[in-house]
Amino acid sequence: MAYKITDDCVACGACISECPSEAISEGDIYVIDPDKCVDCGACADVCPSGAIIAG
Repeated sequence: MAYKITDDCVACGACISECPSEAISEGDIYVIDPDKCVDCGACADVCPSGAIIAG
């Protein structure tokens, strides 16, 4: 099951460089494409606001 980014996202960008499948896109809050997400959890490990959760 893909990870997802909650409304707690502060759009800091820490997660983007950690994603090996380039599944995260920028916006007011960031979004993870569930079709590209490989469920590795690298993004959640670096999120300073704890906004990324297993979906």
